[in-house]
Amino acid sequence: MNQEQIKTLIDALAGSDLSELEFSENGCTLRLVKKPAADATAPRRTAAAARPSRLASPGANTPPPAAAASASAECLAPLYGVVHLQPTPDQPPFVQAGQSIKAGQTLCVIEAMKVFNEVRAERDGTLQAVLVRSGQEVEAGQALFRFVDA
Repeated sequence: MNQEQIKTLIDALAGSDLSELEFSENGCTLRLVKKPAADATAPRRTAAAARPSRLASPGANTPPPAAAASASAECLAPLYGVVHLQPTPDQPPFVQAGQSIKAGQTLCVIEAMKVFNEVRAERDGTLQAVLVRSGQEVEAGQALFRFVDA
């Protein structure tokens, strides 16, 4: 399976009504899962990815508008892999708890199949907590960071 085939499968899933797509070839299996679109009035949990990130709805409970302004959000892992919180072992982390974050800022890198995928902030805010440690294996959809909106 090559990158062009994977991109074609991702585009096919994105352009369809399917929520999942699984493809196997030569002993390799690729499983793609589409996250539901977020309701514009609900607080959002972001799923940042190497590509522009998608938003996932955290549930049916919607806080009142005043609470939504200070609601926390979680950055979710876009794929399974090993999380790296710093560019190299001898450099400081990309981000730390308490730090102000700008939309598009690199939060971490997830290594999957020897490919490094940058996870970027979906929007401005303050990093409340780092929920994983460097070198940890993470599942797709697992919470990596918790934010408070700016």
